[in-house]
Amino acid sequence: MSMYEILIRILLTFIVLLTLTRMMGRKELSQMTFFNFVSGIAIGSIGANLVVNQNLSIRNGILALAGWSILTVIMGFIDIKSITGRKVISGQPVILIKDGQIMEHEMRKARLDINKLNAMLREKKVFSVADVDYAIFETNGKLSVMKKEPKQTATKADTFTAPTMESKFPIPTEVVSDGMINMKNLQELNLSEDWLKQELSKAGIDDILEVFYAEVQKDGSLYIDTKNDVVH
Repeated sequence: MSMYEILIRILLTFIVLLTLTRMMGRKELSQMTFFNFVSGIAIGSIGANLVVNQNLSIRNGILALAGWSILTVIMGFIDIKSITGRKVISGQPVILIKDGQIMEHEMRKARLDINKLNAMLREKKVFSVADVDYAIFETNGKLSVMKKEPKQTATKADTFTAPTMESKFPIPTEVVSDGMINMKNLQELNLSEDWLKQELSKAGIDDILEVFYAEVQKDGSLYIDTKNDVVH
């Protein structure tokens, strides 16, 4: 491939990509769905092949770029106009925490574990699952969180002063995950397995395998989420 042909390919690819991206509309990275992400990679890959692959003719490369972009535009139109199409293309938001209860079945569908959920909550400045009323996993991979009312940020309309609770521990700490006791965390909190079993017994839980997640709160109380999802 001559230098002249390479320059022509670069120029044509740049013009075509610029034109097509303007036609497809703009969308922030944070708003991109998985389909948008994959489509962007595919268009970029076709553009790169058009520049460097001499076995791909300029005509066929431009046709491939235009064809993929047109399909992307059509899918975007369907996504806007059709609820059913939107569910197929972009999927639906998944409720991971409902009424303060972790929905294990929904987490499995979303391919998330409790550690990943906790990490996403910390990104939202939420350090305890017990503080969450609802958590929704959006189609763009972000987590939307609604805290329980006592944990929500106070506004000027709030006329009361929230009582401060005594803190025995610096942060809420996981002690049970999917029926398994985290002995390391218990020892760091100077708590015993017997203490944990007594607290679970007070909550009417006799078998540790019934517990999906449990964490010791800053005030020393125990937050418990069982494996029985209750959908209202």
